[in-house]
Amino acid sequence: MNQLKKLLIIGFVWPEPNSSAAGGRMMQLISIFAANGFEITFASAALDSDFMVNLSEFGVAKKSIELNSASFDDFIIELNPNVVLFDRFMIEEQFGWRVAENCPNAIRILDTEDLHCLRTARQKAFKENRDFEIVDLFSEEVAKREIASILRCDLSLIISEFEMNILQDVFGINKVLLFYLPFLVDKMSENDLLKLPSFEDRKNFVFIGNFLHEPNWNTVQYLKEAIWPSIKEEFPEAVLEVYGAYPSQKVLQLHQPKNGFFIMGRAEDANEVVKKARVVLAPIRFGAGLKGKLLEAMQCGTPSITTSIGSEAMHANLPWSGFIEDDVLEFAKKAIVLYQDENLWKQTQKNGVAIINECYQKDKYSNELVSLVNSLLADSKSHRLHNFMGNLLQFHAYKSTMYMSKWIEAKNKI
Repeated sequence: MNQLKKLLIIGFVWPEPNSSAAGGRMMQLISIFAANGFEITFASAALDSDFMVNLSEFGVAKKSIELNSASFDDFIIELNPNVVLFDRFMIEEQFGWRVAENCPNAIRILDTEDLHCLRTARQKAFKENRDFEIVDLFSEEVAKREIASILRCDLSLIISEFEMNILQDVFGINKVLLFYLPFLVDKMSENDLLKLPSFEDRKNFVFIGNFLHEPNWNTVQYLKEAIWPSIKEEFPEAVLEVYGAYPSQKVLQLHQPKNGFFIMGRAEDANEVVKKARVVLAPIRFGAGLKGKLLEAMQCGTPSITTSIGSEAMHANLPWSGFIEDDVLEFAKKAIVLYQDENLWKQTQKNGVAIINECYQKDKYSNELVSLVNSLLADSKSHRLHNFMGNLLQFHAYKSTMYMSKWIEAKNKI
Protein backbone atom coordinates (compact mmCIF):
# COMPACT_ATOMS: atom_id res chain seq x y z
CA MET A 1 0.00 0.00 0.00
CA ASN A 2 1.25 3.46 -0.87
CA GLN A 3 2.26 5.60 2.08
CA LEU A 4 0.15 8.43 0.62
CA LYS A 5 -3.44 7.22 0.64
CA LYS A 6 -5.72 8.52 -2.11
CA LEU A 7 -9.46 8.94 -1.66
CA LEU A 8 -11.79 9.52 -4.61
CA ILE A 9 -15.26 10.78 -3.73
CA ILE A 10 -17.82 10.53 -6.53
CA GLY A 11 -20.57 13.01 -5.74
CA PHE A 12 -24.21 13.04 -6.76
CA VAL A 13 -23.88 16.83 -6.69
CA TRP A 14 -21.13 19.25 -5.70
CA PRO A 15 -21.28 19.91 -1.93
CA GLU A 16 -23.48 22.81 -0.81
CA PRO A 17 -23.18 22.80 3.00
CA ASN A 18 -25.22 26.00 3.31
CA SER A 19 -28.08 24.52 1.28
CA SER A 20 -28.62 21.09 2.79
CA ALA A 21 -27.67 18.70 5.58
CA ALA A 22 -26.35 16.32 2.92
CA GLY A 23 -23.82 18.95 1.85
CA GLY A 24 -22.81 19.46 5.46
CA ARG A 25 -22.33 15.73 5.99
CA MET A 26 -20.15 15.46 2.90
CA MET A 27 -17.89 18.21 4.21
CA GLN A 28 -17.67 16.35 7.54
CA LEU A 29 -16.46 13.25 5.68
CA ILE A 30 -13.92 15.29 3.72
CA SER A 31 -12.66 16.80 6.98
CA ILE A 32 -12.22 13.36 8.61
CA PHE A 33 -10.23 11.86 5.75
CA ALA A 34 -8.16 15.01 5.17
CA ALA A 35 -7.19 15.11 8.84
CA ASN A 36 -5.99 11.51 8.58
CA GLY A 37 -3.57 11.92 5.71
CA PHE A 38 -5.72 11.16 2.67
CA GLU A 39 -5.18 13.02 -0.58
CA ILE A 40 -8.74 13.72 -1.75
CA THR A 41 -10.23 14.14 -5.22
CA PHE A 42 -13.92 15.00 -5.54
CA ALA A 43 -15.49 14.07 -8.88
CA SER A 44 -19.04 14.64 -10.11
CA ALA A 45 -21.03 14.64 -13.32
CA ALA A 46 -23.25 17.43 -11.93
CA LEU A 47 -23.19 20.95 -13.27
CA ASP A 48 -21.47 23.60 -11.17
CA SER A 49 -23.79 25.65 -8.98
CA ASP A 50 -23.56 29.17 -7.61
CA PHE A 51 -23.64 27.84 -4.05
CA MET A 52 -21.17 24.94 -4.25
CA VAL A 53 -18.26 25.02 -1.84
CA ASN A 54 -14.80 25.93 -3.13
CA LEU A 55 -13.15 22.54 -2.68
CA SER A 56 -9.65 23.87 -3.28
CA GLU A 57 -9.91 25.83 -0.03
CA PHE A 58 -10.07 22.47 1.73
CA GLY A 59 -7.17 20.98 -0.20
CA VAL A 60 -9.49 18.86 -2.35
CA ALA A 61 -8.95 18.44 -6.10
CA LYS A 62 -12.08 18.96 -8.23
CA LYS A 63 -12.77 16.81 -11.31
CA SER A 64 -15.76 16.93 -13.66
CA ILE A 65 -16.65 13.52 -15.09
CA GLU A 66 -19.16 12.18 -17.61
CA LEU A 67 -21.90 9.61 -17.22
CA ASN A 68 -21.75 6.51 -19.43
CA SER A 69 -18.31 7.32 -20.77
CA ALA A 70 -15.06 5.35 -20.95
CA SER A 71 -13.29 8.63 -20.13
CA PHE A 72 -13.96 7.79 -16.49
CA ASP A 73 -12.01 4.55 -16.91
CA ASP A 74 -8.95 6.48 -18.09
CA PHE A 75 -9.34 8.96 -15.24
CA ILE A 76 -9.55 6.39 -12.45
CA ILE A 77 -6.75 4.25 -13.83
CA GLU A 78 -4.47 7.28 -13.78
CA LEU A 79 -5.62 8.40 -10.31
CA ASN A 80 -5.41 4.86 -8.91
CA PRO A 81 -7.18 5.61 -5.58
CA ASN A 82 -6.91 3.42 -2.50
CA VAL A 83 -10.46 4.23 -1.44
CA VAL A 84 -13.52 5.25 -3.47
CA LEU A 85 -16.54 6.75 -1.71
CA PHE A 86 -19.89 6.81 -3.55
CA ASP A 87 -22.32 9.59 -2.60
CA ARG A 88 -25.66 7.69 -2.59
CA PHE A 89 -26.51 4.37 -4.18
CA MET A 90 -27.37 5.83 -7.59
CA ILE A 91 -23.73 6.89 -7.97
CA GLU A 92 -22.53 3.40 -7.05
CA GLU A 93 -24.85 1.95 -9.70
CA GLN A 94 -23.43 4.26 -12.32
CA PHE A 95 -19.71 4.11 -11.48
CA GLY A 96 -19.21 1.15 -9.14
CA TRP A 97 -18.67 -1.43 -11.85
CA ARG A 98 -16.11 0.81 -13.55
CA VAL A 99 -14.24 1.20 -10.25
CA ALA A 100 -14.30 -2.56 -9.64
CA GLU A 101 -13.12 -3.27 -13.19
CA ASN A 102 -10.31 -0.70 -13.35
CA CYS A 103 -9.20 -0.48 -9.70
CA PRO A 104 -10.16 -3.85 -8.21
CA ASN A 105 -8.05 -3.34 -5.08
CA ALA A 106 -9.64 -0.01 -4.13
CA ILE A 107 -11.89 -0.13 -1.06
CA ARG A 108 -15.45 0.81 -2.08
CA ILE A 109 -17.50 2.77 0.47
CA LEU A 110 -21.13 3.84 0.08
CA ASP A 111 -22.48 6.86 1.95
CA THR A 112 -26.22 6.19 1.90
CA GLU A 113 -27.08 9.71 3.25
CA ASP A 114 -30.34 8.10 4.40
CA LEU A 115 -32.18 4.95 3.33
CA HIS A 116 -33.90 6.10 0.15
CA CYS A 117 -36.16 3.04 0.16
CA LEU A 118 -37.45 3.95 3.63
CA ARG A 119 -38.11 7.53 2.60
CA THR A 120 -39.93 6.55 -0.61
CA ALA A 121 -41.99 3.83 1.10
CA ARG A 122 -43.08 6.25 3.83
CA GLN A 123 -43.93 8.89 1.28
CA LYS A 124 -46.03 6.41 -0.71
CA ALA A 125 -47.90 5.31 2.42
CA PHE A 126 -48.50 8.95 3.35
CA LYS A 127 -49.95 9.76 -0.07
CA GLU A 128 -52.19 6.70 0.21
CA ASN A 129 -53.41 8.05 3.57
CA ARG A 130 -52.31 5.03 5.60
CA ASP A 131 -49.67 4.12 8.15
CA PHE A 132 -46.29 2.94 6.91
CA GLU A 133 -45.49 -0.71 7.62
CA ILE A 134 -42.10 -2.41 7.37
CA VAL A 135 -43.51 -4.81 4.78
CA ASP A 136 -43.93 -1.80 2.45
CA LEU A 137 -40.15 -1.88 1.93
CA PHE A 138 -40.30 -5.22 0.15
CA SER A 139 -42.40 -3.90 -2.72
CA GLU A 140 -40.12 -0.95 -3.42
CA GLU A 141 -37.91 -1.20 -6.52
CA VAL A 142 -35.65 1.35 -4.82
CA ALA A 143 -35.12 -1.11 -1.95
CA LYS A 144 -33.86 -3.81 -4.29
CA ARG A 145 -31.46 -1.40 -5.96
CA GLU A 146 -30.27 0.16 -2.71
CA ILE A 147 -29.71 -3.14 -0.89
CA ALA A 148 -27.83 -4.51 -3.91
CA SER A 149 -25.59 -1.44 -3.83
CA ILE A 150 -24.89 -1.91 -0.12
CA LEU A 151 -23.98 -5.56 -0.68
CA ARG A 152 -21.61 -4.73 -3.52
CA CYS A 153 -19.61 -2.28 -1.40
CA ASP A 154 -17.00 -3.13 1.20
CA LEU A 155 -18.60 -0.74 3.69
CA SER A 156 -21.70 1.44 3.87
CA LEU A 157 -22.06 4.48 6.12
CA ILE A 158 -25.48 4.54 7.83
CA ILE A 159 -26.63 7.75 9.46
CA SER A 160 -29.44 6.40 11.68
CA GLU A 161 -29.55 3.59 14.25
CA PHE A 162 -33.15 2.93 13.18
CA GLU A 163 -31.88 2.30 9.65
CA MET A 164 -29.04 0.14 10.98
CA ASN A 165 -31.69 -2.05 12.60
CA ILE A 166 -33.76 -2.24 9.41
CA LEU A 167 -30.75 -3.29 7.35
CA GLN A 168 -29.71 -6.00 9.79
CA ASP A 169 -33.08 -7.28 11.06
CA VAL A 170 -35.30 -6.82 7.98
CA PHE A 171 -32.85 -7.23 5.08
CA GLY A 172 -30.32 -9.47 6.84
CA ILE A 173 -27.25 -7.39 5.97
CA ASN A 174 -24.11 -8.56 7.76
CA LYS A 175 -23.05 -5.99 10.36
CA VAL A 176 -19.45 -6.05 9.08
CA LEU A 177 -20.67 -4.29 5.92
CA LEU A 178 -22.23 -1.42 7.88
CA PHE A 179 -20.85 1.46 9.94
CA TYR A 180 -23.07 3.74 11.99
CA LEU A 181 -21.97 7.32 11.34
CA PRO A 182 -24.34 10.08 12.50
CA PHE A 183 -23.77 13.78 11.97
CA LEU A 184 -20.56 14.79 13.75
CA VAL A 185 -20.20 18.02 15.71
CA ASP A 186 -18.02 19.52 18.43
CA LYS A 187 -18.81 19.05 22.10
CA MET A 188 -20.88 21.77 23.80
CA SER A 189 -21.15 22.94 27.39
CA GLU A 190 -23.90 24.86 29.12
CA ASN A 191 -21.47 27.81 29.22
CA ASP A 192 -21.56 27.81 25.42
CA LEU A 193 -25.27 28.60 25.67
CA LEU A 194 -24.43 31.85 27.47
CA LYS A 195 -22.58 33.04 24.35
CA LEU A 196 -25.73 32.64 22.25
CA PRO A 197 -28.62 35.13 22.05
CA SER A 198 -30.79 35.03 25.17
CA PHE A 199 -34.50 34.24 25.39
CA GLU A 200 -35.30 37.96 25.44
CA ASP A 201 -33.08 38.68 22.43
CA ARG A 202 -34.81 36.15 20.22
CA LYS A 203 -38.09 36.38 18.37
CA ASN A 204 -40.32 34.47 15.97
CA PHE A 205 -40.76 30.85 14.99
CA VAL A 206 -38.63 29.50 12.15
CA PHE A 207 -38.50 26.58 9.73
CA ILE A 208 -35.50 25.94 7.50
CA GLY A 209 -34.94 23.27 4.84
CA ASN A 210 -33.92 22.67 1.22
CA PHE A 211 -37.05 22.69 -0.98
CA LEU A 212 -35.62 20.20 -3.45
CA HIS A 213 -36.27 17.68 -0.66
CA GLU A 214 -39.94 16.62 -0.83
CA PRO A 215 -40.44 16.13 2.95
CA ASN A 216 -39.49 19.80 3.51
CA TRP A 217 -42.04 21.09 1.01
CA ASN A 218 -44.71 18.86 2.56
CA THR A 219 -43.80 20.17 6.04
CA VAL A 220 -44.28 23.78 4.98
CA GLN A 221 -47.64 22.94 3.41
CA TYR A 222 -48.67 21.23 6.64
CA LEU A 223 -47.57 24.22 8.70
CA LYS A 224 -49.49 26.66 6.52
CA GLU A 225 -52.72 24.68 6.19
CA ALA A 226 -53.07 22.86 9.51
CA ILE A 227 -50.79 24.09 12.29
CA TRP A 228 -50.29 27.82 11.76
CA PRO A 229 -54.02 28.69 11.89
CA SER A 230 -54.23 27.07 15.36
CA ILE A 231 -51.17 28.97 16.57
CA LYS A 232 -52.44 32.30 15.25
CA GLU A 233 -55.85 31.80 16.82
CA GLU A 234 -54.34 31.57 20.32
CA PHE A 235 -51.28 33.78 19.70
CA PRO A 236 -52.26 36.49 17.16
CA GLU A 237 -48.88 38.28 17.19
CA ALA A 238 -46.97 35.10 16.26
CA VAL A 239 -44.64 35.23 13.22
CA LEU A 240 -43.19 32.28 11.29
CA GLU A 241 -40.23 32.74 8.96
CA VAL A 242 -39.68 29.94 6.44
CA TYR A 243 -36.19 29.68 4.96
CA GLY A 244 -34.88 27.26 2.38
CA ALA A 245 -32.76 26.89 -0.73
CA TYR A 246 -34.38 26.46 -4.15
CA PRO A 247 -37.98 27.50 -3.33
CA SER A 248 -40.37 26.85 -6.23
CA GLN A 249 -43.22 29.11 -7.26
CA LYS A 250 -45.69 26.98 -5.26
CA VAL A 251 -43.57 27.61 -2.15
CA LEU A 252 -43.37 31.36 -2.78
CA GLN A 253 -47.15 31.52 -3.18
CA LEU A 254 -47.54 30.59 0.50
CA HIS A 255 -46.04 33.97 1.51
CA GLN A 256 -48.72 35.75 3.55
CA PRO A 257 -47.33 38.61 5.67
CA LYS A 258 -50.79 39.65 6.91
CA ASN A 259 -51.05 36.24 8.56
CA GLY A 260 -47.52 36.31 9.95
CA PHE A 261 -46.37 33.61 7.50
CA PHE A 262 -43.21 34.72 5.69
CA ILE A 263 -41.42 32.82 2.91
CA MET A 264 -37.88 34.17 3.22
CA GLY A 265 -36.04 32.10 0.58
CA ARG A 266 -32.43 31.03 0.92
CA ALA A 267 -30.66 31.87 4.18
CA GLU A 268 -27.24 33.42 3.63
CA ASP A 269 -26.17 31.99 6.99
CA ALA A 270 -28.48 29.31 8.36
CA ASN A 271 -26.82 29.36 11.79
CA GLU A 272 -27.45 33.07 12.23
CA VAL A 273 -31.08 32.68 11.22
CA VAL A 274 -31.69 29.86 13.71
CA LYS A 275 -29.77 31.62 16.52
CA LYS A 276 -32.04 34.66 16.25
CA ALA A 277 -35.24 32.59 16.33
CA ARG A 278 -36.86 31.50 19.58
CA VAL A 279 -38.39 28.19 18.44
CA VAL A 280 -37.94 25.89 15.43
CA LEU A 281 -41.12 24.28 14.05
CA ALA A 282 -40.57 21.03 12.11
CA PRO A 283 -43.75 18.92 11.82
CA ILE A 284 -42.17 16.39 9.45
CA ARG A 285 -44.61 13.69 8.28
CA PHE A 286 -42.37 11.37 6.26
CA GLY A 287 -38.70 10.92 5.53
CA ALA A 288 -35.66 8.98 6.72
CA GLY A 289 -32.20 9.47 8.19
CA LEU A 290 -31.40 12.20 10.72
CA LYS A 291 -32.72 15.73 10.43
CA GLY A 292 -29.81 18.15 10.14
CA LYS A 293 -32.07 21.13 10.80
CA LEU A 294 -32.93 19.77 14.25
CA LEU A 295 -29.32 19.11 15.23
CA GLU A 296 -28.46 22.59 13.96
CA ALA A 297 -31.21 23.99 16.18
CA MET A 298 -29.62 22.34 19.25
CA GLN A 299 -26.22 23.77 18.32
CA CYS A 300 -27.81 27.21 18.05
CA GLY A 301 -29.53 26.82 21.43
CA THR A 302 -32.93 26.96 19.76
CA PRO A 303 -35.55 24.52 21.12
CA SER A 304 -37.72 22.77 18.56
CA ILE A 305 -41.05 21.05 18.19
CA THR A 306 -41.14 18.13 15.80
CA THR A 307 -42.89 14.82 15.18
CA SER A 308 -41.93 11.24 15.98
CA ILE A 309 -40.63 10.94 12.41
CA GLY A 310 -38.60 14.14 12.79
CA SER A 311 -36.97 13.01 16.03
CA GLU A 312 -36.47 9.39 14.98
CA ALA A 313 -33.09 8.00 16.12
CA MET A 314 -31.88 11.49 17.02
CA HIS A 315 -31.81 11.59 20.82
CA ALA A 316 -31.22 8.08 22.22
CA ASN A 317 -33.38 7.96 25.37
CA LEU A 318 -32.66 11.55 26.38
CA PRO A 319 -35.39 14.22 26.78
CA TRP A 320 -35.96 16.16 23.56
CA SER A 321 -34.81 19.74 23.14
CA GLY A 322 -38.41 20.95 23.06
CA PHE A 323 -41.39 18.72 22.31
CA ILE A 324 -42.20 15.71 20.12
CA GLU A 325 -45.85 15.85 19.08
CA ASP A 326 -47.85 14.28 16.23
CA ASP A 327 -51.28 15.75 17.01
CA VAL A 328 -51.99 19.05 15.22
CA LEU A 329 -53.72 20.86 18.08
CA GLU A 330 -51.22 19.66 20.68
CA PHE A 331 -48.36 20.67 18.39
CA ALA A 332 -49.74 24.20 18.15
CA LYS A 333 -50.45 24.41 21.88
CA LYS A 334 -46.96 23.29 22.86
CA ALA A 335 -45.39 25.64 20.32
CA ILE A 336 -47.02 28.57 22.09
CA VAL A 337 -46.06 27.33 25.56
CA LEU A 338 -42.44 26.79 24.54
CA TYR A 339 -42.31 30.24 22.93
CA GLN A 340 -43.67 32.03 26.00
CA ASP A 341 -42.31 30.08 29.00
CA GLU A 342 -38.71 31.20 29.59
CA ASN A 343 -37.91 28.58 32.26
CA LEU A 344 -39.21 25.74 30.10
CA TRP A 345 -37.34 27.16 27.10
CA LYS A 346 -34.04 27.26 29.00
CA GLN A 347 -34.44 23.69 30.26
CA THR A 348 -35.16 22.30 26.80
CA GLN A 349 -32.21 24.30 25.48
CA LYS A 350 -29.99 22.41 27.97
CA ASN A 351 -31.53 19.13 26.80
CA GLY A 352 -30.10 19.88 23.36
CA VAL A 353 -26.58 20.17 24.78
CA ALA A 354 -26.95 16.77 26.46
CA ILE A 355 -28.11 15.18 23.19
CA ILE A 356 -25.20 16.67 21.22
CA ASN A 357 -22.64 15.41 23.72
CA GLU A 358 -24.17 11.94 23.97
CA CYS A 359 -25.04 11.21 20.34
CA TYR A 360 -22.92 13.26 17.92
CA GLN A 361 -19.34 13.37 19.15
CA LYS A 362 -16.92 13.92 16.27
CA ASP A 363 -13.80 12.36 17.79
CA LYS A 364 -15.42 9.08 18.77
CA TYR A 365 -16.94 8.21 15.41
CA SER A 366 -14.28 9.71 13.15
CA ASN A 367 -11.50 7.75 14.84
CA GLU A 368 -13.48 4.51 14.57
CA LEU A 369 -14.18 5.13 10.87
CA VAL A 370 -10.55 5.80 9.95
CA SER A 371 -9.42 2.74 11.93
CA LEU A 372 -11.94 0.56 10.09
CA VAL A 373 -10.96 1.90 6.66
CA ASN A 374 -7.30 1.28 7.41
CA SER A 375 -8.05 -2.30 8.45
CA LEU A 376 -9.92 -2.84 5.17
CA LEU A 377 -6.96 -1.46 3.25
CA ALA A 378 -4.70 -3.90 5.07
CA ASP A 379 -6.83 -6.98 4.35
CA SER A 380 -9.61 -6.41 1.82
CA LYS A 381 -9.26 -9.92 0.38
CA SER A 382 -10.46 -11.66 3.54
CA HIS A 383 -13.27 -9.13 4.02
CA ARG A 384 -14.56 -9.67 0.48
CA LEU A 385 -14.21 -13.44 0.66
CA HIS A 386 -16.88 -13.53 3.38
CA ASN A 387 -19.29 -11.25 1.47
CA PHE A 388 -20.71 -13.95 -0.79
CA MET A 389 -23.87 -12.06 -1.77
CA GLY A 390 -21.80 -9.04 -2.77
CA ASN A 391 -19.56 -11.24 -4.88
CA LEU A 392 -22.63 -12.80 -6.48
CA LEU A 393 -24.03 -9.39 -7.43
CA GLN A 394 -20.70 -8.33 -8.89
CA PHE A 395 -20.56 -11.55 -10.87
CA HIS A 396 -24.01 -11.70 -12.42
CA ALA A 397 -26.98 -9.43 -11.69
CA TYR A 398 -24.80 -6.33 -11.54
CA LYS A 399 -23.79 -6.75 -15.17
CA SER A 400 -27.15 -5.40 -16.39
CA THR A 401 -26.26 -1.87 -15.30
CA MET A 402 -22.80 -2.24 -16.82
CA TYR A 403 -24.13 -3.27 -20.21
CA MET A 404 -26.82 -0.60 -20.15
CA SER A 405 -24.10 1.97 -19.56
CA LYS A 406 -21.97 0.54 -22.36
CA TRP A 407 -24.99 0.62 -24.69
CA ILE A 408 -25.66 4.30 -23.90
CA GLU A 409 -21.99 5.07 -24.38
CA ALA A 410 -21.97 3.38 -27.80
CA LYS A 411 -25.22 5.13 -28.78
CA ASN A 412 -23.76 8.52 -27.84
CA LYS A 413 -20.85 7.96 -30.21
CA ILE A 414 -23.11 7.42 -33.22
